[in-house]
This record gives sequence, C-alpha cells and structure tokens, in this order.
Amino acid sequence: MPAAALSSARGDSSSARSGGRATRRVRPPAAAAKARVPSPLHPLDIAYTRAGLEPPLATPIRPDAIPEPYRSLLVHQRDMTLTLEAHFGGRVALRPLMTFTSGRWYYRRVLLAQEYSGRPVEMGAIRIKLAALPRKVQVEIRRNRIPLGRLLRDAGVDFTSMPREFFAVVPNAEMMGVFWMREAKTLFGRRTEVLLDGKAIGDIVEVLPLA
Repeated sequence: MPAAALSSARGDSSSARSGGRATRRVRPPAAAAKARVPSPLHPLDIAYTRAGLEPPLATPIRPDAIPEPYRSLLVHQRDMTLTLEAHFGGRVALRPLMTFTSGRWYYRRVLLAQEYSGRPVEMGAIRIKLAALPRKVQVEIRRNRIPLGRLLRDAGVDFTSMPREFFAVVPNAEMMGVFWMREAKTLFGRRTEVLLDGKAIGDIVEVLPLA
C-alpha cells in the first residue's frame, strides 16, 4: 500500500475509534496559569476588593533590597507579634478592620497598634482554615481580641510562619489614613504561609508603616 494511503488509513482508524471526531490535548493558556499565582498582597487584596476599595500597589522585592529597619522586622521566621513588641518596647493590641468567611476559609484584616500609645505598627490580613485548629483557638480567633501569633503561642499550637514573598507597597488613601500618614511613601511587607505539622493551613500578609 502506498505511504499516503497507509497514512490515510491510520487517520481513518483513529477517527473511527474517537467516534469520527478528531481529538487533541488542549493546554491551558499561559494567561490562565499566570492568574493562579497569588498576588503579593494575598489575602489583603481580597479584603480590600470585598470592601469595594482598590488594593494598594505592591511590587515583589528581594529580601536584601529591603532597607533597615524593615529588613530586620520582616526577613525572619520568628513570631511577628514578638518581633514587633521587642522592636517597639511594649505589647501590641489588635484592632479588627474586617472579618468574613468564604467556604472553609476565615478572613480577617486587622491593625496592630502599641497598647500604651495607640501608634499603628502593622496592618495584617489572614486567611486560615479554622477547622485545622483546636476548638478553643477557633473561638478566640473569631473574637478578634488577641494577635494571632500570641494566641497560637499561648495555646501551645506548634506552628511555623514561613515567608514566601517580600514586597514594596505604595499605600492607597485608606492605608495612609490607618497608618497616620500625611503623604504616600514606599512601605514594605511580606506574605507568609502558616504551617501546622508541615501542612499549610493559612496565609498572612503583613505591611509595616514608616518605622
């Protein structure tokens, strides 16, 4: 049989096996794959969007490009609550700005401020699977009274906060107001993953005001 006929016969056989329809594997477009990559501000960007506000503009940055004292406050795997309290010389208090639940995730946007002066020291947002934590811890998280790091530590939860990305951020008007800023200046922050027994149970974004 001639090569052309043989090729045609093979093609006809393949079409017959697929019900007369040609089949081929479709790869997802690059844009769709890129869309799955979290924003540096995730989940803070979700909280802003849900509130009808445009999120601040964030740009990824190398850890060694972050100026001091931001670098010392951000580039580590320690409890951020303890790190801020050691830097500012006193306990910090939590002020909830927004909370909501979506599926199995609990979202919270908060402001941490010095207890003795009220000075803001961090804006944070968490997305966490409450079901992965002890019942008492879940209840306390929903009460929005205690910073997450202190709450987990005092409850004996052996968690790890693993930095995944660092960023520079240009604050929007809302963030400037919360941080007592008169003019927009570049701030810095990080996105971390909360691990429990080696498994990811949440994400945290932490943005620091002018140090």
